[in-house]
Amino acid sequence: MNPQATSTTPGGRDVLAHALASQVKLEVVETGYRGHALAVAKASAREGIDLVVAHGGDGTVNEVVNGLLADSPPVGSMLGVVPGGSANVFARALDIPRDPVEATHQLLNAIETGRSRRVGLGLADGHWFTFNAGLGWDADVVAGVAKRRGKQTSPSLYLRAAVACHLRPPLGRPAMTVRLPGEDPVEVRTAFVSNTDPWSYLGTKPVHLNNGCSFDSGLGLFALKGLGLPTVFRHVRQALTTNGNQRGKRLLRHDDVPTFCIEASEPVNFQVDGDLVGQRTRVEFTSAPGALSVMC
Repeated sequence: MNPQATSTTPGGRDVLAHALASQVKLEVVETGYRGHALAVAKASAREGIDLVVAHGGDGTVNEVVNGLLADSPPVGSMLGVVPGGSANVFARALDIPRDPVEATHQLLNAIETGRSRRVGLGLADGHWFTFNAGLGWDADVVAGVAKRRGKQTSPSLYLRAAVACHLRPPLGRPAMTVRLPGEDPVEVRTAFVSNTDPWSYLGTKPVHLNNGCSFDSGLGLFALKGLGLPTVFRHVRQALTTNGNQRGKRLLRHDDVPTFCIEASEPVNFQVDGDLVGQRTRVEFTSAPGALSVMC
């Protein structure tokens, strides 16, 4: 459990823990620092724990997933998710209720009936990701929001950061090259990578970049060859439509790619699942079908 997650409270955490403890042998660990959830999940998997439940935001879920899959081959512990953050993209993509109490009831039912599903994941530079990753503008926005962690995370905060990073890119706009198997290299200015659809949410509104991508397909690639305002407005509008079928002259898009590489002429920001990893000049992306078992 992440006590700092956006929508978690001490009282709520106690209620959820009590409900889970009524059906399974439960040990509750409250995370205290970045990487704590990863360490706990890794140790739990090595101890043969059947189920590790992440109660927090997407960052907590990502750490738990990376902990469960830290060993090669993975031990086989299953993941459960009780949303506690602001976006909860992975949970919502799995149709897990946003309300923690409802999500707990659904998880208890899954435990009782043995219901689970295998989902594919993405792997980038040694980091597993559950719903998206990115290089360039996308990751610049994540870095900008991270600097404002004292403020409540909200759609308006992300929008302000997106506008600021577009007008004044913190690292400039280095050229990036996308290398897909069997295709000529393509120069782009920013790249968004999806493991499912939607790519993310803006409040309650899903944001579609690769609407043919899912947990059962390869990775989705959405890369823009330019970031002029007409191009940006066109694709933002398409992203917020119901079907989100992205098209455009300045767009490089693939919805089911097993592997590809992105190189940058200078270091660019790199994010996975909404958390800044650092700066990179080269990242290899790989789809891992059925890598994780989720009780939901």
